[in-house]
Amino acid sequence: MTDTDDNLTDGIGYADAMSELTRILATLETADVDVDLLADNVARASELIELCRKRIVAAEMNVEKIVDSVESES
Repeated sequence: MTDTDDNLTDGIGYADAMSELTRILATLETADVDVDLLADNVARASELIELCRKRIVAAEMNVEKIVDSVESES
């Protein structure tokens, strides 16, 4: 993902990204998929998936930090 791609997902939270991904998936699963929009939808889905992955990794790291901090205080 490039810096330009990051701008397309700036300000979007994980829940909003998942909601948009769900809408895109529903569109792609219909029998009458608009071929002209197919590539755009797949590209957008890819951007959103990358955003979600980054958010999950960041959350995991934060949780590990908190757990380590709590364990070291014990």
